[in-house]
Amino acid sequence: MIRKAEFVISNTAVDRCPKEPLPEYAFIGRSNVGKSSLINSLTGQRHLAKTSGRPGKTQLINHFRIDDNWFLVDLPGYGYARTSKKDKAAFQKLIRAYFTQRKQLLAAFVLIDIRHEPQPIDLEFMEWLHDHQIPFALIFTKADKLKPGARTRATEAYFKAMAEVGWVEAPPHFVTSSSKNFGQEELLNYIEGINADFRAGQA
Repeated sequence: MIRKAEFVISNTAVDRCPKEPLPEYAFIGRSNVGKSSLINSLTGQRHLAKTSGRPGKTQLINHFRIDDNWFLVDLPGYGYARTSKKDKAAFQKLIRAYFTQRKQLLAAFVLIDIRHEPQPIDLEFMEWLHDHQIPFALIFTKADKLKPGARTRATEAYFKAMAEVGWVEAPPHFVTSSSKNFGQEELLNYIEGINADFRAGQA
């Protein structure tokens, strides 16, 4: 359970990210995947991350300090068709710079709308993370929109698609719903486990 969450800074340059040596976790996904809603649900603050009916609202690196212990990082969404080519290129450059330069990053979370079939852009992005040796897990969002059996079939279809493009082992995954508040406890326990290993390695 998160007891304290506060917005720290938004920016468009990795070198202006917080200098504190706290572990951080990046949340990223296609636009309109429900990222802001998940962040607000996880933190128990309805308006911490800005939600919008217009996909592609997040266009900056947003840092939130959690329990004075770690950073949750909200990154720009990708794959929104109405974003200009110039903006897409800028976002891609910003995202690549963040993932390749940010030493405090311990893991990424790739958000997937559980209602949709596996998308090439998601699979390609996960392959990019793998190629750059960036640990990541999947978060399936909007699970309340499907019945339990359909949720299982959807995740199994996703891992089958990953296997078909060469993945030997599926990454950790979490099935969540921001509106029904399920899946968050497992996700936060996973983060705390990584944090515990990180602190033990610093001792």
